[in-house]
Amino acid sequence: MSHHTRYTMANGAPVPNDDVSLTAGERGPLTFDNWRLFEKLAHFNREQIPERVVHARGSAAFGTFTLSDDLSDITIADFLNKAGKTTPVALRFSTVAGGQDSGDNVRDVRGFALKFYTEQGNYDIVGNNTPVFFIREPSKFPDFIHTQKKDPRSNLVNWQNRWEFWANHPQAFHQVTILMSDRGIPYSYRTMNGYGSHTLSMWNRDGERVWVKWHFKTNQGIQNVTDEQALTLAPDHHQRDLFSHIENGDFPSWTVKLQVMTEAEARAYRINPFDLTKVWPHADFPLREIGQLELNRNPDNYFAEVEQLAFSPSNFVPGVGASPDKVLQSRLWSYADAHRYRLTANYAQLPVNRPHCPVNHYQRDGLMAGMHREDGQYSLTNFYPNDRVENGAPVPAPEFIEPPMPLEEEAWVGYFDNSEDDNVSQAGNLYRSFDEGQRERITNVIGSTLVDVSASVQQRVIAICSAADPDYGTRVEAALAAHTQKAVSDHI
Repeated sequence: MSHHTRYTMANGAPVPNDDVSLTAGERGPLTFDNWRLFEKLAHFNREQIPERVVHARGSAAFGTFTLSDDLSDITIADFLNKAGKTTPVALRFSTVAGGQDSGDNVRDVRGFALKFYTEQGNYDIVGNNTPVFFIREPSKFPDFIHTQKKDPRSNLVNWQNRWEFWANHPQAFHQVTILMSDRGIPYSYRTMNGYGSHTLSMWNRDGERVWVKWHFKTNQGIQNVTDEQALTLAPDHHQRDLFSHIENGDFPSWTVKLQVMTEAEARAYRINPFDLTKVWPHADFPLREIGQLELNRNPDNYFAEVEQLAFSPSNFVPGVGASPDKVLQSRLWSYADAHRYRLTANYAQLPVNRPHCPVNHYQRDGLMAGMHREDGQYSLTNFYPNDRVENGAPVPAPEFIEPPMPLEEEAWVGYFDNSEDDNVSQAGNLYRSFDEGQRERITNVIGSTLVDVSASVQQRVIAICSAADPDYGTRVEAALAAHTQKAVSDHI
């Protein structure tokens, strides 16, 4: 008898032969009792699932977060209490706009989504490699993403669509300045920072809430490439780079830091602390180092552990919570809903998404329902409250109740237009922080992508850049003129 691993069908039955199918004679047709063949073909027809609408192309790995600074002064979150505590994590990197058929080395924002498998449940921080984003009004998110995707008519990237949206939304220009700068194309996932981006919150045992921003600073050093250098890299460079370094024992890591703002400081601060297009200046809110994040294990199966890996900003644990950030508020619902569509209502039961702690609730059935408990807890009942508590039916834990979230006093529900808020000062500050080489490169990139864009949009882009910094606008205008002249010469 062979000691090799036995090849079986889905029901566990051994496969006696997988090289030929059953036929009526050597040259005859297939017979209908080819159940092994039919199972194989039927499963193959269903191997694909819808790709993510955004962040479709990505890579992931697993590792640990090690706390170095006890945060019990600001949160009751168990994984953030007691220095030295280690928590398993999953981290997925991605591009935003392209589908799975796109390349790694494009000019785009990179996703930085982190799942902490804590002893009190899964906590997800779903951010990017930038501390801000293009919008602060969530209803504009589908419109924005449509402009980043392929044009519906040509099925090609359309810079007219992109610049037209940005020109109509000056609030985007802080993020646009980052995107068009050297950081627009990271050399690798290992050599870029990550940010929670949104303002989030924590609260301590006294019910005191603070607002926080998460920062993940690469220990490999920031490394980027130009558009020309990107063309020399393989389309799968980021996936290959991350996988090979971990496989070879060269584990990438990030220093984890927090910015902390009290409720009183938030009420009086000159910048809206919940505006996703703004950063908190470090001079006012210095970074507090809290730990180390290390990736040290590659997935064993990409589809099961990366394609089905699901993050949502609504995955909170006791001691951490949301904020009045409008874009965050919309993502609390939309991300989990996206997973229910792609992976079914029971996506949290998939092994890679399953918490490492017991899960006890009254949700039942649905496609792909697979949870069960050896003690029979799930057979007790499917409603709450009930009279079965003494038999093990789960009950709430009021000791973890979240303190009330502050709102504006006597607030009126209505449409409050914030489009005229300060949209350019932080973009200007960022531009002025660039050296001469960086200024030349960013304005050259912008000028080259504006060549085939309508004159009206070109003029508005230059005006917004000039409002951020006069030199910014002047150089973009000059770069546009130079690239336009070159395009004309090339066609003569």
